[in-house]
Amino acid sequence: MPLLANDDHWGEDRLQWGRLLTRSVFFLLFLLAPALDIFRLDLTAGGFILFGQQLSLGLSGLPRDPLALGWSILTHAILPVLGVIGVVVVIVWRFGRLYCGWLCPHFSVVEWINGHMVRARGQPTLWEPASASGGSWSWIAVVASSLIMAFVWSVSLLTYLLPPEEIFYNLSTFSPTPNQARFIGVGTLLLFIDFFLARHLFCRFGCAVGLFQSLIWMANRAALTPFFAREQAGLCQGCPQSCDTLCPMRLKPRRGKNAIATCTQCGLCLQACQRERGNSPEGPPLQWRRGEPIARQSGGYTILPVSIAGQHTIRGTPWKNISENSGTDSSPKPPPVAIQPPGSLWKRWPRP
Repeated sequence: MPLLANDDHWGEDRLQWGRLLTRSVFFLLFLLAPALDIFRLDLTAGGFILFGQQLSLGLSGLPRDPLALGWSILTHAILPVLGVIGVVVVIVWRFGRLYCGWLCPHFSVVEWINGHMVRARGQPTLWEPASASGGSWSWIAVVASSLIMAFVWSVSLLTYLLPPEEIFYNLSTFSPTPNQARFIGVGTLLLFIDFFLARHLFCRFGCAVGLFQSLIWMANRAALTPFFAREQAGLCQGCPQSCDTLCPMRLKPRRGKNAIATCTQCGLCLQACQRERGNSPEGPPLQWRRGEPIARQSGGYTILPVSIAGQHTIRGTPWKNISENSGTDSSPKPPPVAIQPPGSLWKRWPRP
């Protein structure tokens, strides 16, 4: 199916099976909603279609009374819209960009093409150094999947504006109108550029829906977040850093919430950490958390464990003396940690 992630082990986890189910259903809904008259804007009829009914503000037959007119607009348009926005805000406030990681049809395409790109060059984007070569057929799959999805998206978007039966008939008979042909042609070209070159870049910097969710999520310093336990940083020594390489958004989850504002809560980084370091007595250092630990960490330096000259180093500010191997149990302890003062690339986020 065209929605698989690029991790060979992900299918063993119910979390990713759940994501596959929700994204697949929503992707099909995105494609079929206009044809089934679930939702579309019919420019020919001059209004919205919602569940087969012409959507109106209930203004027909009303007297030209300003109060009655205003009440009709309030109850038929403003209050329903505000109600939907309120529900979305509450969900995003607590859980972050769930829509992006669990429903968004664009992000489904991002992960699908990422998988083809990994098989072609060992990395999910063209902007990272290649680590493998999959041959010409792998590149054909990348180009073909990008082009097919661009065309499908263009046709689907057009059916949200014009009657779907007219679009499908014209395409089946190879006789689209000039305007329809221009819309599909230009849309396919732009979407191909997006899918082939800038998939996650659009999600991070160009999507208004994603930005809206990020702003709300970042305002809640105690929201659900991939949380890196700094006291367990020593466990990252010798790790292949799968939490970084598997992220579809190309984020570094160990840097803290301030550095992953566009996280889609897909959970791939957490699964990678669980596989690599889940057998440690303290558990994996990267886990989903919310509440006071997140609020406390969100107010200080962001950190990233790196290996320099055989020594495990943490960039950031020491919130406790993590260089001491304290404790009375006999479990393995992290190696001594050197604290490196924050450099010019590390910004201290002000505490509120």
